[in-house]
Amino acid sequence: MHHQSIAFKPLQFPFPPRLHPPNAIPSRRLFPLHLNTTAYSPCSASSSRSFHIPLPTHPPRSLPSSNSTKNAALKTVDVATLGNLCVDIVLNVPKLPPSSKGARKAIMEQLSSSPPDKQYWEAGGNCNVAIAAARLGLNCITIGYVGNEIYGKFLLDVLRDEGIRIVGMNEEADVVNSPSASHQTLLCWVLVDPLQKHGFCSPADFFEEPAFSWMSTLSEEVKRGIKRSRILFCNGYDFDELCPGLILSAVDYAIEAGTSVFFDPGPRGKSLLRGTVEEQKALRHFLRMSDVLLLTSDEAESLTGIANPILAGQELLRTGVRTKWVVVKMGPRGSILITTSNITCASAFKVKVMDTVGCGDSFVAAIAFGFIHNIPLVTTLAFANAVGAATAMGCGAGRNVAALKQVVELMEAPNLNEDDEFWNELLGEHLDSQEVTFLSKMILNGSNGRMNRVTFQKAVSELLPKLKSSQLEGTLSC
Repeated sequence: MHHQSIAFKPLQFPFPPRLHPPNAIPSRRLFPLHLNTTAYSPCSASSSRSFHIPLPTHPPRSLPSSNSTKNAALKTVDVATLGNLCVDIVLNVPKLPPSSKGARKAIMEQLSSSPPDKQYWEAGGNCNVAIAAARLGLNCITIGYVGNEIYGKFLLDVLRDEGIRIVGMNEEADVVNSPSASHQTLLCWVLVDPLQKHGFCSPADFFEEPAFSWMSTLSEEVKRGIKRSRILFCNGYDFDELCPGLILSAVDYAIEAGTSVFFDPGPRGKSLLRGTVEEQKALRHFLRMSDVLLLTSDEAESLTGIANPILAGQELLRTGVRTKWVVVKMGPRGSILITTSNITCASAFKVKVMDTVGCGDSFVAAIAFGFIHNIPLVTTLAFANAVGAATAMGCGAGRNVAALKQVVELMEAPNLNEDDEFWNELLGEHLDSQEVTFLSKMILNGSNGRMNRVTFQKAVSELLPKLKSSQLEGTLSC
């Protein structure tokens, strides 16, 4: 990715440690990126195709309704993302701007005064999930709004080149030519200082209401897109642009149509927990009705009040109505996938981290792949960690998320960040109550009581040849 250098007019700056840009990247905070560290490793099957590794998979918690079974035959799209479509503009700055709202707004106006060269633009938000999933061979659509201006046309071109179709959310006849800021493509300015710390700023940060609050109903085209999809992916940043009621109507329609719901609350989860009555209601609905929840250990703690990520995941399962998987992203430690019958753990890959932006989104795409193809849980986690790590080795998200070739190279020569002391301490109290599957680089005594150690080589023995083959065929079929 190209980074433009920019010098601000005399304004006093560092940007706030907390911003809420319109994007789907849980890792978008102000923090340094340390080179030569372990990569960020975050993280229902609607297909009868499956792998035959004798490892635990998760049975559905309840039998599908007759309506769901009938709808399954109509599923021609693997993943649909809801909302959160934006253009990232990546700029180098001498230092990050200040936290005061007035100063940030002044800088926002300065940045927006003229569009920077197109080489500094990148697709952002849920485009990251869609692009990563498409590169894994999944058929993807994005459901959202983009304006009829240079940024919207750029986004459409990028997604088309990646083989992704946009299903537009638009209910007003005059929106197409409207100059109003509420009818324009959302922008996110990604500011990078000399220490590679990131700051994020968007016009949506200064809206009193969701950016597209004028939307109130789902169009028939949007409903068709949801109905034809196996998975509807939503995240906390959707609330920056869509009203809670509209988001809930999409979730409820997905459930009615037999479409599985994935939800990643991201950093917005904490603010939604303390938000308006409508936001709190919507968050509770997501936590109860999603098939798969994806969140960091910090986010799991903030939503449950439980510090132990496994106990927090089990609490989310207990209170969920439809929840099948809770996936907890443990950063450089790895990831955990929790079901009602099994705890699956996988260490992260050791790679040279260049940029963590987009890692969580890439991880989500791989989890969706495993869910759709009914891949064993430990294989799914190993694959998702590899996809997230491969993205961390690049620079930025959008078109810079991992390509399949990079993922295969990591999986062929895995270098895992194994920390037995950490995992033994975390898992110790659960070994007597639930089956635990742990991914190891090397086998250590095989099964030990309820602890089932699986080598990386065994976990990916059927998946890896398919990934390698797909590089030549241009598609992945499992």
